[in-house]
Amino acid sequence: MRIFEKLNNHVLKGLVAGLGVVAAGVAAMPLASLAEPAHGLAIYGEPALPQGFAHLPYANPDAPQGGTIRMAEPGGFDSLKPWVLKGNAAWGVGVHVTESLMMRSIDEPFTLYGLLAETVEVAPDRTWVEFVLRPEARFSDGSPVTVEDVIWSYETLGTQGHPRYHSAWSKVARIEPAGARGIRLTFTEPDRELPLLMGLRPILKKAQWEGQDFAESGLEPPIGSGAYVIDQVDPGRAISFRRNPDYWGRDLPLMAGVNNFDVIRYDYFGDANAMFEAFKAGEVTVWRELSAQNWATEYDFPLVARGEVVTSEIPNERPSGIVGLAMNTRNPIFADWRVRQAMIEMFNFRFINQTLNGGADPRITSYFSNSVLGMDHGPATGPVAALLEPHAASLPPGALEGYSLPEGDARAMDRAAIRRAMALMAEAGWTIQDGQLRDDQGQPFSFEILLNQNGTAMRSGSEVRQIVNIYVEALRPLGITPRVTLTDAAQYVERTNNYQFDMTWYERGLSLSPGNEQRLYWGRDGVTTPGSRNWMGMDSPAADAMIDAMVASETAEAFTAAVQALDRVLTAGRYVIPVSFSPVSRLAHAADLTYPENIPIYGDWPGFLPEVWWQETN
Repeated sequence: MRIFEKLNNHVLKGLVAGLGVVAAGVAAMPLASLAEPAHGLAIYGEPALPQGFAHLPYANPDAPQGGTIRMAEPGGFDSLKPWVLKGNAAWGVGVHVTESLMMRSIDEPFTLYGLLAETVEVAPDRTWVEFVLRPEARFSDGSPVTVEDVIWSYETLGTQGHPRYHSAWSKVARIEPAGARGIRLTFTEPDRELPLLMGLRPILKKAQWEGQDFAESGLEPPIGSGAYVIDQVDPGRAISFRRNPDYWGRDLPLMAGVNNFDVIRYDYFGDANAMFEAFKAGEVTVWRELSAQNWATEYDFPLVARGEVVTSEIPNERPSGIVGLAMNTRNPIFADWRVRQAMIEMFNFRFINQTLNGGADPRITSYFSNSVLGMDHGPATGPVAALLEPHAASLPPGALEGYSLPEGDARAMDRAAIRRAMALMAEAGWTIQDGQLRDDQGQPFSFEILLNQNGTAMRSGSEVRQIVNIYVEALRPLGITPRVTLTDAAQYVERTNNYQFDMTWYERGLSLSPGNEQRLYWGRDGVTTPGSRNWMGMDSPAADAMIDAMVASETAEAFTAAVQALDRVLTAGRYVIPVSFSPVSRLAHAADLTYPENIPIYGDWPGFLPEVWWQETN
């Protein structure tokens, strides 16, 4: 309840009006019209923290500094460049080594405070933004962060960097110096979110990369302005970051109680079992448990018994996002919504959740479930209906009328679901012939399920395989026997980047302030452009229109309606077979590692672990 109370208090102060939090019962505040330099920028309303604030509300300014934290990652890496499509980059480089002009507070839906930038100024209609660099900002080699570095970084990432940077950059009409330390970006159209997105671009040192093909992967340690430098690299196996004693920003209020460890190390392991065994042996000091059942049954090993390892549950109020098996509609067999609904019917969530998790975690019911941005599962009404109705002819069934996932059965075989699935398949032209599902030409209904053997950020490889094994068995009564292919991390990235799969495990975390990044996730450009997150290949004019409405919203109510309408298009599109989510993060960690009492509204998100954690010393 403490998270809800905090969120509602923000609304009462007009600080997160963009959420339209219904529990607060407070109307959204008028839009702020920032027409002069400021210390921060919010998507709606004013930043929660005033000019001259002492520290972030979820950081402990009295936290001791020193020590080491060791974390585990699955698979391996062959690159130190997380900003390009090629290669499999080591985790942490973009988090610990480089910085952006502004820094996000994870205790507000979408608010930034000046980091490399001393001030930010936006046009009243947000058609331009201007940042002014701090004169003391330095790269780790002691050289100043210059306007030239910033402009080069933006232009290079926008044209040669990973596709995630391209969409927002396409809306930049020009970037130019503004005085000795200023950078102004002018946009091709008004967009409330663009100034914030531009404030989060990583700033790289131009001189380091000039004369190189930036789009290529590589193991050259990047020079950044962040609190850490790369210390040791064992390609594919381990990377460590050491705190820079000469870090230029250590005395900023933003950094009070942040970056407390001397060393942050990531070790890579072949699979989740090896990672967990390393944690049980004390070789890893933090473990994120993704299984509710394991959380209840597997934490009685000696380090726990001796009190050297403790467990913590950290709540959040962010959207569930979408996690589950994605169907690639580029494959004609999944182009029909009736086939996708049949696939959903055959996934007996109730049985799977009880079998693997003891039924502890709730199901994801829509992309933005667990938040005020989630859809109502009944008929669309009011402004949501008004947004969707012009696209009624192209909407999937249920988007306007209402859509809910099947409840499933406690038994392994859900006979009612099988009957519904068979009827849907027959409508789509598939019938069982000689024990196998075939079309009217006799071609079998055949597809491959592609899996990363090392697991993912939210599920271990073994848990995903267990889910898929149960699902494969459940499909047999329908005359379907999918092929299951396990690949290593590098092959998985290559195949998913190029959409070379029929069905695969999909995870997409979502925030309380969705915006332009939604085009990368669901936009029609991703149907053919490699490297997008539109793995399902959805080509929906309605989804694109809802994203347009979202980023053009000038009131909190309009924003919330647009997100809820998008949620309906996505969920009723039946692109993903959703599994469960946890409203808490389950962390087991060394007893001498701790975190502040004040938990941000995003909970255990990037910016919390390891940033504001610390190691107690005796």
